[in-house]
Amino acid sequence: MRSKFLLLAVFIGICAFTYQSNENKMDNPFFKEWKTPFQTPPFNEIKNEHFMPAYEEGMKDQKAEVEAIINNPEKPTFKNTIEAFEKSGKLFTKVNNVFNCLNGANTNDSLQEISRKVAPMIAKHFDEIYLNDKFFDRVKVIYQEKDKLNLTTEQKVVLENYYLDFVRGGANLNNEGKEKLKKINEELSTLGNKFGEDILKETNAVGLVIDNKDDLAGLPADVIQGAAETAKEKGLEGKWAFILQRPSWTPFLQYSEKRNLREKLFKAYLNRGNNNDEFDTKKILTKMASLRVEKANLLGYKTYADFKLEINMAKNPDNVYKFLNDLMIPALHRARIEADDMQKMIDNEKGNFQLQPWDWWYYAEKVKKEKYALDEEMLRPYFKLENVIDGAFAVANKLYGLKFEERKDIPVYHPDVKVFEVKESNGKHLGILYTDYFPRDGKRSGAWMSELRGQSNIDGLYISPVVYNVGNFTKPTKDKPALLSFDDVSTLFHEFGHALHGLIGVSVYPTGKRVPVDFVELPSQIMENWASDPEVLKMYAKNYKTGKPIPKELIEKIVKAGQFNQGFDTVEYLAASFLDMDWHTITDAKGRDPIRFEQESLLKHGLIPEIESRYQSTNFQHIFADDGYAAGYYGYIWAAILDADAFAAFKETHNVFDKKTAEAFRTLLEKSGSDDPMVLYKKFRGREPKVDALLIKRGLN
Repeated sequence: MRSKFLLLAVFIGICAFTYQSNENKMDNPFFKEWKTPFQTPPFNEIKNEHFMPAYEEGMKDQKAEVEAIINNPEKPTFKNTIEAFEKSGKLFTKVNNVFNCLNGANTNDSLQEISRKVAPMIAKHFDEIYLNDKFFDRVKVIYQEKDKLNLTTEQKVVLENYYLDFVRGGANLNNEGKEKLKKINEELSTLGNKFGEDILKETNAVGLVIDNKDDLAGLPADVIQGAAETAKEKGLEGKWAFILQRPSWTPFLQYSEKRNLREKLFKAYLNRGNNNDEFDTKKILTKMASLRVEKANLLGYKTYADFKLEINMAKNPDNVYKFLNDLMIPALHRARIEADDMQKMIDNEKGNFQLQPWDWWYYAEKVKKEKYALDEEMLRPYFKLENVIDGAFAVANKLYGLKFEERKDIPVYHPDVKVFEVKESNGKHLGILYTDYFPRDGKRSGAWMSELRGQSNIDGLYISPVVYNVGNFTKPTKDKPALLSFDDVSTLFHEFGHALHGLIGVSVYPTGKRVPVDFVELPSQIMENWASDPEVLKMYAKNYKTGKPIPKELIEKIVKAGQFNQGFDTVEYLAASFLDMDWHTITDAKGRDPIRFEQESLLKHGLIPEIESRYQSTNFQHIFADDGYAAGYYGYIWAAILDADAFAAFKETHNVFDKKTAEAFRTLLEKSGSDDPMVLYKKFRGREPKVDALLIKRGLN
């Protein structure tokens, strides 16, 4: 009798659990079809508690889909294996894209806790896929027969990429090696996540508090106003606060007459992750470097850089070092001349001190004013954020015929976010663009582009892209709109270039295509050329008070000053690139003192004492918060050669909006990832890129 009641109780419990699970699913937006315009994420409905169940279900679904592929009794084909895998993981991709967006741009303690839990789960999930012998056997059969199959160029590229993914993911390892690799990947994902969290906290910290009005000497009124509002937000009303986000600390270093305070704020920025406190990252990054060496060796590579560069345009570390050294020589020469100019100014002012890194921004601004009668504050009134956005949209319209229409009916994750529908010239829907441009405590530093949904066209089912741009630009104050520095303008155009790449890409397969890290910056960096072009400046640079366009004489000053400080900009970037490569070409990272390692690295590559590396090891998010730019930070300047050479193609026509060139360049962007990038570039330019255009552009020739 008791057993019957027990069985009944268990049955009722199972029913109740099933009902509750189904009820929870009904409440979770990730388990429903989104009824929003263009099926954009219903951010107004998504809650933190929705992510873990959706992640778990998404991984479970994809695991079942992979099992179905593996157990298919038919002979492996591109369609039943590669294409079937491309179709898998829809729920996982959906939740992961939304989570990554929020965790990067609008995070909180709850999201960070989810991130800590889910990072090793994701690492394990993909290890189980790429270390599955049966799955790899199917891919291998297709790969070995690829030349006999009637595959399109894109299908060949996708197949080759998947084969490499399996091989580089450890598919050829024995069981012991596979288990070891799983542990390494899981630990790396956890450490990278922790690194990113700690640097976010360090960057949002107050670097300098001023309570004496005299210490504001030299600062423009809007910088003072912004600092007062920051102080109020931080519970320091009546004072002035500067945080370690660039829009806060850079103007202080440019204009503050208080050298001791410039030094204090600069060192606070420099030492993020290196304060021997709970957010110190030295042990994390050293452990990551060590694990990466271990992973590379396990997979048969001498160093982690050898492993990463194999699939990039550069191919190997020797090519990268030669490339960086060839640029460092003229860049250092130019930087020394710039430093001498500043030292002369210091001496003329009876400063009685040697130029230091925290002096560079201040004296660079003074030299620019003296040489070119130009300073940042003369330009800001012409770069109201909304006007700059309009300018970027206008460039895309003149190049590709694209139209951008703001949509107020699409949910957003924060009031600062705006949404635009992007259409072709004939009115056809192309995609959706979100923009999010102001700093906040829940947003990591820097600027980036990513996607909430990638474009695809499998079986003729066209999926339109949904992308977003994130930045950290100066916020509006109660008296003024958001007025950007010219560097901010370039950054906005840069990230918009990434967005355009995501919007106009034309491919069948969403995930199988790959764009090498040293090519992916071409679409973004080329847009910076239009941002500073005189013809384009006339289109969007308008005084925020009068609405009048920027005067011709100011444009001429911008053009003349175009090569100003390029020695500094190039050297501080190259220093970080060398640091990245040095971390990833070591064969043993155990027991390394990261600060000493960094000092020896920068000294070895000739960095002058007046300049610091753009990033320090302890806050180098590009290479330690995740794996994206590890042994790949050089890619920005590799792509800079491509972008300077590509923009020269427009200039050679004497029309920066030349239709024929624009059509050819759009084709290059549309197909990138579906073919070898150098093959595509040569089709566009008729030859391989030349370094000349970059050297001329930066005044390094």
